[in-house]
Amino acid sequence: MNFILSTFLLALHVSGISGFALPLTPYSRLTTQLKAAESEVSFGDLDGSKVRIGIIRTRWNDEHVGSLVKACRTALKECKVEDSNIFETTVPGSFELPLAARFLALSGTVDAIVCAGVLIKGDTMHFEYIADAVSKGIMNIGIQTNIPIVFGVLTCLNEDQVRARSSASNNHGYDWGKTAVEMALLRSEAMGEKSAAVEQLMAIGFSGKSESADKKKSPGFF
Repeated sequence: MNFILSTFLLALHVSGISGFALPLTPYSRLTTQLKAAESEVSFGDLDGSKVRIGIIRTRWNDEHVGSLVKACRTALKECKVEDSNIFETTVPGSFELPLAARFLALSGTVDAIVCAGVLIKGDTMHFEYIADAVSKGIMNIGIQTNIPIVFGVLTCLNEDQVRARSSASNNHGYDWGKTAVEMALLRSEAMGEKSAAVEQLMAIGFSGKSESADKKKSPGFF
């Protein structure tokens, strides 16, 4: 009976029914945590042979971040991404990731970017401020530049949680690499549809070439 009641209250809370936005009970919190832990993302066959990936990693918590990046590179290799098409650079900490991602996205040299870092909660509110700013910043850069930016920042309460997510048997960096390739391919497909529309306009007399197209030079960033 208690199980049924807890499940019912959880459903009301999640659905946001007016007047029933009850706080989660300890049992309900445990249920949602277990459900999240069991969830998985599956990836199909991804051909990244023509994809360019940027990896921006922090030097803060270097050992853990290095393990995540290694798994990310393993995934990229499985997707046939050439080593020459993988660009990697470092920044001091997670707070610097969004701006560095913007620089790289605007350079036009990559099709997707993985921002990798590790944040571990301490005794102050510093963790909350940084985690919130970084997550929003990374999301905004992707929206502003049309370059997929993968949020590869672990936000953990302690180092044991970090190890559980960056070990050989369960390394989130692997999924970040796969996600970067998938999103790069998705972007390419979307831009291809735009090119098809331009070709249709050219067929009825519109010019598909801007005056400055011939003057465009390779970007100087990175």
